Amino acid sequence: MDFENAKLRAEYLAQQLKYHNDLYYNQDNPEIEDYEYDAMLRELENLEAEFPQLVNSDSPTQKVGGNAGVKFSPVTHIVPMESLHDSFSYDELMDFDRKVREVVPNAEYIVEPKFDGLSVSVEYTKGVLSRASTRGDGTTGEDVTDNILTIKSLPHRLKNAPSYLEVRGEVYMSFDSFFALTKKQEENEEKTFKNPRNAAAGSLRQKDSKITAQRNLDIFIFNIQQIEGVEITNHQQALNYLKDLGLPVSFYNCYDNMNDVIKKIESIGNNRGNFPFAIDGAVVKVNDFNTRNLLGSTAKFPRWAEAYKYPPEEKETTLLSIEINVGRTGVLTPVGNFEPVLLAGTTVSRATLHNIDFITEKGICVGDKVIIRKAGEIIPEVLSVSSHSENAVAFEFPKLCPSCSSPVVREEGESAIRCTNTDCPAQLMRHLIHFVSRDAMDIEGLGPAVLEQLVNAAFVKSPSDLYSLKYDDIVSLDNKGDKSAQNLLNALEKSKSNELYRLVFALGIPHIGQKAAKTLCQKFTTIESLFDANAEDISAIDGFGDIMAQSVVQYFSLESTKSLIDDLKSLGVQMKPSEVISTEGVFTGKTFVLTGTLPTMSRKEASIIIEQHGGKTSGSVSKKTDFVLAGEDAGSKLTKAQTLGITIITEEEFLNMI
Repeated sequence: MDFENAKLRAEYLAQQLKYHNDLYYNQDNPEIEDYEYDAMLRELENLEAEFPQLVNSDSPTQKVGGNAGVKFSPVTHIVPMESLHDSFSYDELMDFDRKVREVVPNAEYIVEPKFDGLSVSVEYTKGVLSRASTRGDGTTGEDVTDNILTIKSLPHRLKNAPSYLEVRGEVYMSFDSFFALTKKQEENEEKTFKNPRNAAAGSLRQKDSKITAQRNLDIFIFNIQQIEGVEITNHQQALNYLKDLGLPVSFYNCYDNMNDVIKKIESIGNNRGNFPFAIDGAVVKVNDFNTRNLLGSTAKFPRWAEAYKYPPEEKETTLLSIEINVGRTGVLTPVGNFEPVLLAGTTVSRATLHNIDFITEKGICVGDKVIIRKAGEIIPEVLSVSSHSENAVAFEFPKLCPSCSSPVVREEGESAIRCTNTDCPAQLMRHLIHFVSRDAMDIEGLGPAVLEQLVNAAFVKSPSDLYSLKYDDIVSLDNKGDKSAQNLLNALEKSKSNELYRLVFALGIPHIGQKAAKTLCQKFTTIESLFDANAEDISAIDGFGDIMAQSVVQYFSLESTKSLIDDLKSLGVQMKPSEVISTEGVFTGKTFVLTGTLPTMSRKEASIIIEQHGGKTSGSVSKKTDFVLAGEDAGSKLTKAQTLGITIITEEEFLNMI
């Protein structure tokens, strides 16, 4: 590759890496797997090695991935919290060993598991936990002391402690806690975390420590950053000392040659599925501290440590059958059942096949040999078909719902196939959970467990039945006493006076989220007008398209919808017209995109101000965007706005415009 092409490729890779860095470190919401990110980073490193003139201080190869956000107070790290250089083969580990032994021929190594969590600093002053902070960009992190104090395995006081101690550790979430959290998120119709690492990071960076406490985070301490009053000369001695103080330290081993190190790394890799937490590799560190000082560091990595990253494990198995699950909005989701296979330490026998397009594109047939892996080492996914079974026949979606035998439809431009029956039993629980949720009818006290009891007791077969509940019905449930029963009845009564848009959102109309429901009810202010609305009038609403309009018309044309609304009316649900938002003002005709953290207000508060002054907000940047209101850690939306030449404003400029 010549220099000009290398430069273009390096610029593209740097842009992609910065974008994915922001998603991973700052938003806890990655779009790609670690190995895809690692491959891009390694390609950029190789290009910079071949063309040194491409290297600059802003390159992702020269900087730790995260940033210090503005949600918490900044903390400057006296001892930088460096990242680690990654190896993906044993040859690369041998090369690391060769470079170390060129400086220190008799080097010893400590091998530890590489935890997949969030790196933190924890400080103890006179034995009392005085401060904790995230790594951030390695130099400046965020003060998360209140949240760290919720971790039960981390002592708040140390016996026989030095006068000052700063340690480095990794906050993680166990598999059990992760699955419990995602199950709760699914029940509440919330967006789920993709893996334990993101769950741990998102939980630790909560403004409300009560939420963090509910997430059951844990921590391993793996390094001394600073210490006063105690002389420690090597890493093994440091780990033993930390363990004696009562700090949670993981297992480790010491070796004097790289061959034994590699055997240990293989052993850890073979057993990683037996751990109750996620690891994505192993770390090799030079034991002696004086040797570390001799080896020094690059701008980003210490030269005395190397991380070995395990490749994602893939296995072949047989697809035995495909079953269909029905979701809250009636979407039929195909799930594959496989010949059980051990993958990344656990037995896998099921995985979602997403939709009919996914099955068609990959040519999946029952009886096929397929290649599966665990995305992020957690969620099984089908990569490809390795061979078709003899006389393979393409899978056909059912024409009728497997739960209620009603017809199913696939709307134009959609991959989803839906059941047309809103009273479908399979949809009931998920529909009820959505109906009572905070952004919908907001009925406090009706969590999934209570709803399940009500459904099982046949008290509730439809959302309208909630408003027919009697005191005796509620107190007959488990764990429901007099006070909680009355509180629930009060919450139900209060919800009857909600604005119409809340009910429209609660109905679970396909393609109609909370914002769309609110906009729809600004135009059609009564439930009767929604029944009379036609697709042409609805699609004329700013932000609505043909698919959304057809979805609304189809929903309100159903006899089951009319019956539900009639029942709700008869039970006292008022369906109040929404407060009309002014369509005239300083922002009339203007579209805003909000990104990052604003200094004095939330993005929701800013959106309300924009709507009150005649403007509207959008979730994505396009040529139709007039302004991007950007705060700290603005990320990819800011980058796209700069590329398109869209006006970018600060909160101060925004307030001045008003």
